[in-house]
Amino acid sequence: MRCLYCYNPDIVLGKGKIDFETVLNFLKTRKGLLDGVVLSGGECTLHHKIIDFIKEIKTMGFAVKIDTNGSNPKILNSLVRNRLIDYVALDYKSLPHTFKKLTQSGLFSEFEVSLNLLIQSNIPFEVRTTFHSSLISEDDFVKMIEYLETQNFEGNYYVQHFVNNVPTLSELDNSNKEIRLKNFSTPKIKIIFRE
Repeated sequence: MRCLYCYNPDIVLGKGKIDFETVLNFLKTRKGLLDGVVLSGGECTLHHKIIDFIKEIKTMGFAVKIDTNGSNPKILNSLVRNRLIDYVALDYKSLPHTFKKLTQSGLFSEFEVSLNLLIQSNIPFEVRTTFHSSLISEDDFVKMIEYLETQNFEGNYYVQHFVNNVPTLSELDNSNKEIRLKNFSTPKIKIIFRE
């Protein structure tokens, strides 16, 4: 994906790489000091050696959390089935009619498969959205919550507001934060705005 509001443009554009061996050597020095490792991105499930990498991290005794946009449900399913991950943060970008514009991809159906996989699994996970008022309208946000309900999602839905004035993949206007002043929670879904 090439989300317009991406905070990691250097990573998405192929800069700032760290090899697995360097990371594993670092983690060896942190046994007993750290509890877990977060694999993020870009999209961490795209790396062709991610499963073996996670197996090595788990062998060292670390818990593993992944941050994913849900675009690779086959790998996510393998990670869940083999109990290689302890927690998942699933990015819910937008509804199908705005998904392609926001993400520059046609991967909503893959996200949907990943969401349903996590709902049916016993892996703790969260759904989260980065909200930018120019990219997601308040009406669309309400429909996003309704969509989660139709998928039988229950629990906390985290909304992180776009941080203005930071480098992103696309030039964006400042985002209005007024949405935080309203209560969008439903009987099954609690909306939590993060700083």
